[in-house]
Amino acid sequence: MELDKALDLIADVPDFPEPGVLFRDLSPLFADAAGFKAVTDGLAATVDPGADLLAGVEARGFLLAAAVGYARGLGVALIRKPGKLPRVAGRVGYTLEYGTATVELPEDVVQPGQRVAVLDDVLATGGTVAATCKLLEDAKAQVTGVSVVMELGALGGRSVLEGRRVEALRVC
Repeated sequence: MELDKALDLIADVPDFPEPGVLFRDLSPLFADAAGFKAVTDGLAATVDPGADLLAGVEARGFLLAAAVGYARGLGVALIRKPGKLPRVAGRVGYTLEYGTATVELPEDVVQPGQRVAVLDDVLATGGTVAATCKLLEDAKAQVTGVSVVMELGALGGRSVLEGRRVEALRVC
């Protein structure tokens, strides 16, 4: 399947999780084998060839990072929401377009000096990815870039990540 056709499988869901927010649902894309493969291959091509590790952001970023990690022969660090980890190396709070959140890095999965590429589904305001990058850099890793399936350009997330390499398969 062509990448553009695969990306067309993403559904727009208005007023979720609250009124005024347009949610991008990747569930139909994940359920389509050819579409998921096209997006996995597309994301894999954006990851810095020197990356040692991938960081997938909960929850859809887990799926994407695992698939790309398998395709590229890389391990995956899972960036979690609070209360999910028995051992936490670091925690960062941030602002979303509709509230606040926190992400945590598991202990003993990122080593100082590792080159880590961040993968997520959607880049909106940039808060989640910026917090993830801070977690990784606090662990003394080097963030090599950010790869997402979709960027919501009007929300300005790229500006929060200024100076970082950001790759999006589709910008809306």
